[in-house]
This record gives sequence, C-alpha cells and structure tokens, in this order.
Amino acid sequence: MKKQNKISNVFISIFLSCLSILFLVPIFVVLLNSFKGKFYISKEPFTWPAGATFAGLDNYVNGIIKSGFTKAMGYSFFITISSVIVIIVFTSMTAWYITRLRSKVASGLYYLFVFSMIVPFQMVMFSMSKVANVLHLDSPLGIVVLYLGFGAGLSVFIFSGFVKGIPLEIEEAAMIDGCNPIQTYFQVVFPLLRPTAITVAILEAMWVWNDYLLPLLVIGNKYKTIPVAIQGVLTGSYGARDMGSLMAMLVLTILPIITFYLIGQKSIIKGVISGAVKG
Repeated sequence: MKKQNKISNVFISIFLSCLSILFLVPIFVVLLNSFKGKFYISKEPFTWPAGATFAGLDNYVNGIIKSGFTKAMGYSFFITISSVIVIIVFTSMTAWYITRLRSKVASGLYYLFVFSMIVPFQMVMFSMSKVANVLHLDSPLGIVVLYLGFGAGLSVFIFSGFVKGIPLEIEEAAMIDGCNPIQTYFQVVFPLLRPTAITVAILEAMWVWNDYLLPLLVIGNKYKTIPVAIQGVLTGSYGARDMGSLMAMLVLTILPIITFYLIGQKSIIKGVISGAVKG
C-alpha cells in the first residue's frame, strides 16, 4: 500500500512538473524573442538569439520610446494600487456588515454581489462607458470607481466566507471594552482578514494591471495604461509590426505582477480555501 502511494505521488509530481513547464514555455519564448531582431521573430521564434538575430537591448529602448512606457507605467501603477486598496477596504467592510447583520436584506445583497460575478463585461461595456463619460469618470481616479464596482462581487464573496469563521465573541469583547463598530472592524476584524486580503489583492491586482478593454473604453489614449500603450507598439506606419519591441514591453509588463505574486503566494491558497470553505 505504501509502495503504491509512493508510486502515485511520483507520477503526480512528474505530471505537475510537466504541467508547470508547459505553462512557463510561453513566457520563456517571449523572453527569448525580446532579444531578437524584429525580422527574425516570425521566421525563427524558437531559436536562441545569437549572431545576426541578436538585437541586445535595442528592442527594450525602442519599445520604451515608442510606447511612452514610463508614463504608461505610472498610470498603471496608480490605477492598480488605488483600485486594489479601495476594493479591499470597501468590500471587506461590506462583507463584514452583511455577514453579521443576518437579515433578508443582507442576504439579498450578498446574492446580488455573487450574481454580478457571472455578468459578462461585454454586456454592459457600451452603456457603462457612456455613463462614465456623463459622470466624468473618464480619468485615472474615476476609473478606480468602476474597478470597485466590477471587482466587488468576487471580493465580497471571498471575504464573506472568511468572516463567517471569525468567532463573534471576539467582536463582542471589543465592544464591551468600549470599541464602536468602526474601531471593532479596523482594530479587531481587519487584522484577522489579512490572509484573505492578500489573496484578494493579488487576484484584483492581476486583473486590473492586465486589463485592456475597460481603460481603452473609459480613458482611451488620453491616459494610456500599459496594455493600451503596448497595443500602439504592435502596429506602426503602413501596417509594419515591430514584434521585437512588443516582446520586450511584454517582458517589462509581466515582471511587476509576477514579483507581487511571488511575494504573496504563501497567503493566496490559504486565503482562497478559508474564504470558500468556511460558513
């Protein structure tokens, strides 16, 4: 029996290792081609950059200049960080409120948040963009409000599951000691939500950072985020495609979000399991 378990564990490990390599291959190919000349990427996409095919850092320099990468990076960082902070604070408070209220109104509100997760963005994008223009949300600060609306469903769902596992006696003890509801939340409840907050932060940051459609529709070319700026690098005059610069910009784009994920990876699985299972 033990031998069978060991053999099965070995096969599972081999399978997962192969699967991991399969997922990493596209990233490696992008990194490889970011150092090639643009004329060689289509012809020899899987060869090692050397000799005539090696372009050095020219692709990175040209991509940064053509796309206005530094400015786009600033807008993306501002929108992503602001959106994640707003989503975590407001949705965690909402989840705590509707979980502790225990009424039909709170229950109905919870299911509305869950229902919003299954509504495709394409169904509301045109009407949403018009409303955003009317409400003057077509700015880096205004789009944060839209991200709060679209990201609230998943975040409330995850936070609600975790809040159900927090003993009510802890909050009652804080209130006996003189804490009001706001103090109870920020001094007692929110510190306990830290693993889940990190999970939500990673999921929402990956979504906001890589989002192309919403910034394009709402703020357009006036405040280019990185995905919108990179799209401008792809096609130049007369339909010319600078694939080398595009690959270089993709490498620079994925580095921050991968770094953020690696820093918080220990908490993401714990947070997802806690939020999905409890209650």
